[in-house]
Amino acid sequence: MGYKVIIAEKPSLAKNIALAIDKNLKMKNGFYANDEYIITFAYGHLFSLYDIEAYSSDYKADAPKRWTLDGLPFYPQEFKFGLTRDDGIIKQYKLIRDLINRDDVEAIINAGDSDREGEIIIRIILKYALKKDKPIKRLWMPDQTPKTIKSELEMMRDDSEYDSLANEGLARTYVDWLYGINLTRYATLKANGKLLRVGRVIAPIVQAIYERDMAISSFKPKKFYSIVSKEKTNGEEVELVSKTEFPIEQIKEADNFCNEYNKLVAKVTSLTSEKKTISPGKLYSLSKLQGELGKKYKMSLDKSLQIVQNLYEKGYVSYPRTPSQYLAENEKPKFREIISSFQKMGVNIRFKDSKSIFDDSKIESHSALTPTYKIPKKSELSEEEHKVYKAIANRFFAVFSAEDCIVSRTTMEISLGDKETFKLTGDVVLSKGWTVFEEREKKDKVLPNLQVGEVVNIDFKKVEKETKPPKHYTVETLNNFLKNPFKENMKELDELPEEDERKLEEEELRAMFEGVELGTEATRSGIIANAIKSQYISLKDNTYKLEPMGKYYVETLSGLKIIMAKEKTAELGRSLKKVYKGEYRIDDAVEIAKKEISEVFNSNIILENNYAPKVFEVEKSKTLCKCPKCKNAIAITDFGYRCCYTGCGLVLFKNNKLFEKINKEVSKQVAKEIFTKGEITFEDLVSKNNTVYKATLVADFSDKYVKFKFTFPENVDANANASETKKT
Repeated sequence: MGYKVIIAEKPSLAKNIALAIDKNLKMKNGFYANDEYIITFAYGHLFSLYDIEAYSSDYKADAPKRWTLDGLPFYPQEFKFGLTRDDGIIKQYKLIRDLINRDDVEAIINAGDSDREGEIIIRIILKYALKKDKPIKRLWMPDQTPKTIKSELEMMRDDSEYDSLANEGLARTYVDWLYGINLTRYATLKANGKLLRVGRVIAPIVQAIYERDMAISSFKPKKFYSIVSKEKTNGEEVELVSKTEFPIEQIKEADNFCNEYNKLVAKVTSLTSEKKTISPGKLYSLSKLQGELGKKYKMSLDKSLQIVQNLYEKGYVSYPRTPSQYLAENEKPKFREIISSFQKMGVNIRFKDSKSIFDDSKIESHSALTPTYKIPKKSELSEEEHKVYKAIANRFFAVFSAEDCIVSRTTMEISLGDKETFKLTGDVVLSKGWTVFEEREKKDKVLPNLQVGEVVNIDFKKVEKETKPPKHYTVETLNNFLKNPFKENMKELDELPEEDERKLEEEELRAMFEGVELGTEATRSGIIANAIKSQYISLKDNTYKLEPMGKYYVETLSGLKIIMAKEKTAELGRSLKKVYKGEYRIDDAVEIAKKEISEVFNSNIILENNYAPKVFEVEKSKTLCKCPKCKNAIAITDFGYRCCYTGCGLVLFKNNKLFEKINKEVSKQVAKEIFTKGEITFEDLVSKNNTVYKATLVADFSDKYVKFKFTFPENVDANANASETKKT
């Protein structure tokens, strides 16, 4: 009997597979082997699509590349992949090639990550490396625990059964290449060489943040009068807010309204109570988990994905890049076992065979994110890994809680004659249930102790209020938007009534299956990280904001009629989903992309660049040094020191409060040292208790305004200077 070669996507997965097969297996000559299996690995993508120049017959890899509009748009007759020019990758590819073509190898097993990308990574390697026809199987792993790996090795199917997934993956790869290569070059050259990364998903993401930030900056608050009574009855305050509101100029009408209401008698006309079972949230998809981690810990998308990927590779959680919040019905035995593992540790949970948890119709390829039976000790995890694992585990415990969360919901109606009825609702918790694992975020008011027929004291007054601007996107709300870009005015989940959450989940499911979501669970984190790296947007304290380069980016693309709106991206998404369903061929999706790209080139717009960031000329005597961020000049101004490139705008004010507190001046010499060295040391600082000490101010250039933090020599007691450190 011959060998089976398993090609894992990464070295860590190859190691986990080897240990599951035989815990004594050791890697030798770049692979693991026993009498049945040879286990080797890639380093993710070994191949990438050719650049445009590589399709030319006189292409030289080391020749300098200069972009021109000649030959654009470029549509290859056949998309070609090239091996990455890296010694380690080339060596590993040759090893894989030699192993799979050995005469004693009878079959090959694709062990790429269990998604579109993982499927095509191994297929592309085989396309170029496999010289003879051999059976190819697929190892599909929902998690990386030894039990799962062993059971999946017993149940492998032909890799051809995953052709639809591979076709969609290749279609996405080709379409994204066409957009990225053609439109990035076109926009960059039209914008006088300023690099603009145009992509099918990055553009609508930046566009969404642009539109939200423009709406906030142009927002003009409107004042109005709310009609409110806050009087005590039986010693308890009862707040009644009328549905009627008045524009600020209608002050007389508002006063008359209050006078009329105050002539009436308010009575409790209805008081009902009922027991209600409150459901926990759904199990986490990657996006929902990232939203929660962003809100709770201000964790960025790429950071949370990296951590949950680490937990997956260690076998503690299931496959992370999942868009689903449900579990597959054939996994019920596995989850009985996982629940049993936690029960033995004293966790009060039980198995529930419920359609609200197990539902194949709501899963595309992977079940929701859950813990596995392999339970880590806290000492085995970093602090951040523990936070992420705890979030996943606690949601799992909440869903399978042995006790329900039961409340007594009381509804009180207070009628003001026949003019208006006010409805007040409050809950009394009878059984905590799943809330011992997760806090219930929606908390109703405690109702006053009143009975039916009781008169309620009132004194309605006009209260001046003003309309609020839209909120900046957060990690959670941007993720919600990307999952369903056509659900307008997406609110924070904790602002939604519980019944509306269910509707939202249904709409997101529909968007996923139709392909109208922007990006996928596997790609969004990287695309947003790329937008941040390109300085189009920033993420700070869980809030996304538009940067000057992002404004320039969106307005330049708009000027060039490169419309990458959510509608167009969703249309492309639908075509890719049709490839997966077998309704379209790969070429059909590619043709749609070609048509859109050709329309841009046919318009051939000459860009006026009126809104482009500019570099203002500065007299030599007014120049301090180079900007540490963009390398343009730092200009000396009346108020301080500022980068002369408006797309950067880094500024250090002379009247810096920190320097005032330590009795130092932001002189030209001090400012130059800060900008050129990134720090400045003062030898003669004096603390409140008159102790002279030395400290270094380290500059942070990540924001528009230069910020500082103190560092002290090891022999200095930082506590003695606490007053100064707190002030920073």
